[in-house]
Amino acid sequence: MAAGGQDYPAPALYVVATPIGNLADLSLRALHVLGLVDVVACEDSRVTRGLLRHFAIDRPLLALHQHNEREAAADVLRRLAAGARVAYASDAGTPAISDPGAALVQAVTAAGFRIVPIPGASSMTAALSVAGDALTNGFRFCGFAPSKGAARQRAWDEACASADTQVWLEAPHRIAALADEWAARCGSRPVTLCRELTKQFESVATLPVSQLRLWLQAGAERSRGEFVLVLHALAPQQPADIADPPDTALHAACTTAPARVLDLLLAELPLKQAVALAAAISGAPRNALYEFALKRRHAAGGPEP
Repeated sequence: MAAGGQDYPAPALYVVATPIGNLADLSLRALHVLGLVDVVACEDSRVTRGLLRHFAIDRPLLALHQHNEREAAADVLRRLAAGARVAYASDAGTPAISDPGAALVQAVTAAGFRIVPIPGASSMTAALSVAGDALTNGFRFCGFAPSKGAARQRAWDEACASADTQVWLEAPHRIAALADEWAARCGSRPVTLCRELTKQFESVATLPVSQLRLWLQAGAERSRGEFVLVLHALAPQQPADIADPPDTALHAACTTAPARVLDLLLAELPLKQAVALAAAISGAPRNALYEFALKRRHAAGGPEP
């Protein structure tokens, strides 16, 4: 069997990633482990029972969720002390990442028992894989922002001021407000929106933040479901040309992310094509990008288009 090429020690806690939508994403190792363990601790027994039933696996279940995690962890420790193999599965995706599980892992680690990760589906890595953020140098997983008030506004101020690639989660009833709040702070910045990843009505779109609200308004179904958003990285700010100061509007449009995108495209494409693509990706004005590209080419001693 493909999953048999590794030891499965007892006692041990197996942290099992489960599908985020499509059941076919459950790995062969996860199937092997779920059928091997003595008990499956889980966030919601109804969800996990349905998953196990789909794959004809029959194992006892132990509820362990955000409201009882520390108490239920004590039960897991007792089972481990008796020599058991215990799996933990949250409702969807990888436990302990915006899901219960971290306190359980902490308790098992402190008690000195073995912990074995069984990797699999993750909305965070799925979204990053389709974002195509060529400027990223690592990323920050931010999860859900505060739902309202000053804490939410501070979160968005910090997010839009940061140059890092960031992965955010958002609920359907707040996605329109997020679009407005981000547009007011970083409208030209690229964002990749992923809705209902791996499910029947999955949507993925990369566009400037300023166009996010329009995308949502294009169909009533677009504001429904679960959202993962990748706020793309910003390039380091370009220094101003001291000998020939740029026009103020041109400077504002082209000194950060759009300039970096344009530079990358100019290295591979003709000027007009590079400008058109840079404008589409970054949301910066095409005319401003064209003038900026001409200045760059002139400074480098290149031919006129």
